[in-house]
Amino acid sequence: MENCFIEHFERSIKENWDLTAMTNYITKQNYTYKQVGEEIARLHILFKELNISQQDKIALVGRNTPEWAITFLATITYGAVIVPILQDFHPNDIQHIVNHSESKLLFLSDSQWENLTEENLQTIRGVFSITDFRCIYQAPGESIQMTMKHLNTIFEEKYHKGFTKDDVTYPEKDAREMAVLNYTSGTTGFSKGVMLSGINFCSMIDYSVQTSLVGKGYKILSFLPLAHAYGCAFDFIAQFAGGSHITFLTRLPSPKVLLKAMEDVKPDTIFTVPLIIEKIYKNNILPMISKTSIKVATNIPIISNRIYAEIRNKLINVFGGEFKKLVIGGAPFNREVEDFLLKINFPFTVGYGMTECAPLISVDCESFTPHSVGKPITDCEVKIDSADPYNTPGEILVKGKNVMLGYYKNEEATKNVFTEDGWLRTGDIGVIDKENNIYIKGRSKTMILTSSGQNVYPEEIEAKINNLPFVSESIVIQSDDKIVALVYPDFAAMDEMRIDHNDLEAILEEQRKGINQNLAAYEQIKQFKIHPTEFEKTPKKSIKRYLYEK
Repeated sequence: MENCFIEHFERSIKENWDLTAMTNYITKQNYTYKQVGEEIARLHILFKELNISQQDKIALVGRNTPEWAITFLATITYGAVIVPILQDFHPNDIQHIVNHSESKLLFLSDSQWENLTEENLQTIRGVFSITDFRCIYQAPGESIQMTMKHLNTIFEEKYHKGFTKDDVTYPEKDAREMAVLNYTSGTTGFSKGVMLSGINFCSMIDYSVQTSLVGKGYKILSFLPLAHAYGCAFDFIAQFAGGSHITFLTRLPSPKVLLKAMEDVKPDTIFTVPLIIEKIYKNNILPMISKTSIKVATNIPIISNRIYAEIRNKLINVFGGEFKKLVIGGAPFNREVEDFLLKINFPFTVGYGMTECAPLISVDCESFTPHSVGKPITDCEVKIDSADPYNTPGEILVKGKNVMLGYYKNEEATKNVFTEDGWLRTGDIGVIDKENNIYIKGRSKTMILTSSGQNVYPEEIEAKINNLPFVSESIVIQSDDKIVALVYPDFAAMDEMRIDHNDLEAILEEQRKGINQNLAAYEQIKQFKIHPTEFEKTPKKSIKRYLYEK
C-alpha cells in the first residue's frame, strides 16, 4: 500500500509545528501548523461521530480562505474524498455536482447557502458554514447540531493533556485510490467529475520540491481558485506539504487588489494565468514603449538595454520584488507579450496542464525554451499522435503518475479519453522538439478545417487580434465557411483617447486588413464582428467558446 499523500501532510504539520501556515489577507487571522493540526483533529472527531467512511464524499464550495483549506485537509487526511466546487458555478450546477458526487456533507459560505434549495440536495446529511464551521442545516432525522454542541467537550476529553505532535497521526489510505473528485469547468460546456488519486498529487508535490517551487518558510499568495486543480496543487497542496506560509487573498483578484497584496506579501513563488500578465502588459507597459521617444531610444543598443532593465525592475517590483520563480499556465500565453518578457530578461516560465493530470504535464523552471510550454515533468511521458511529431502537429498524448483514474460514473467518457494502450488524449494539438520541449498549436475541438483542407488554429490568430489598440478580447470562429472574428472592443481605451464610438467599425476594418497581411491566405479573416459585451468565461478566465460558435 502506498500512503505517500496523507503522509506528506502529517509530516509537514509535525516538522513545521510553530511556523505560520496560513493567513487571511483581509482579516489578518493566522494559523500555525499546530493550529491547523488542531482544527483538522476537531473535524476528524466530527466525521467519526457522524460515521463518515473513507468512501464518502464531502463537498466544499467557497473563496480561498484558511477555513476552506482546513476543510480540504481534514477530509483527505481522514481518508474521505473531497469534492471542491468552483464558487462561480451557478447554484443549479452546484446542486447537480453535490448530487452527482453523492456527497454526504457540504461545507460552504453562508451567502452561497442562501442560493441553494435544501430539498434538492438528495444525499446531503448536513451543511456547514466554512466561516466558523457551525452546522447550518441537518437533514430530517439527523442530530448533527446536537453533536456540534458537544464537539469541544469530546475534543478536550480526547486531548486532555493538550494537543501535541504525537497526536498528529492519520489513517492509512492507499494513495492509488481516489482522494479528490474535481469537476471540470472547461470551454466545451460539459462538466465531468475527474477522479484524482493521492499518487496524482504526490507527483505534483515531488516535482515542486525538486524544482524549489516550494520550500520551508516560503511566502505564497494564493489567488487562483482553489477548487481548480492548478491553484489547488501549487498555491496550496504542494506549499502546505513543503512548509510554506500561504496567504489567502479571500476576494476576487482585481488588478488593484492583487498588486497591493503582492506588495504586502512579497511572495517567493508566483503561480498565475496569462490574462493577468497580459493586462499588465497592455495597460501599463505597451503605452510606455509605444511612445515615439522610447521607440527611437530602443533602436540604440546602449540606451535600449538601460530602458529594458528599468522596465524589468519595475515589473519585478509590481510582483513584490522578491519572487524566485513566476510560473504562467492555465491558458495559452500571448506570443507578443511573451516575446517582450524575453526581451527584457524577465524571470518567468510557461507550463502546461489539465485537470485530468492533477494538473501539470510540462514546465521547465531552469532553462525555459521560448514559445514552448516546457518539458514533461518527472514520471510523465508525452508523445505526439503524428507521423512526424517534430514538424506535423498532432494530438498530445500523456501517460504517467499524474494521469487521473477516470471520470466519475462515466465509463463512456473515460473509455473515449484513453487510447487502447493507455495514453490520455489531451485534446490539444502540438509538436515536440528533439530536446523534448512541447509546443502547443491549439485545441483539437477549436481547430478549424477549411474547405481547402488547411488547419487553422484560432488561438494563434486571437493572440494577434487581442494586441490591437481598442480590442479587449476576441474569438475566431468559422461561419459559412469563412473565418470570422468576434471582437469585444476596449471601450475604456477608446474613451481615454477620445475616439468616437461611431468610428469603431472603420477602425476595426483597417485593423483587420493589417492583421491579414501577417496571415497565410487560408487564415485570412473575412470580417470583424463587434460583440457588445464581454465573453462569458470559466473561473480560469478562458472564454466559453461553445456559447459563440455556430
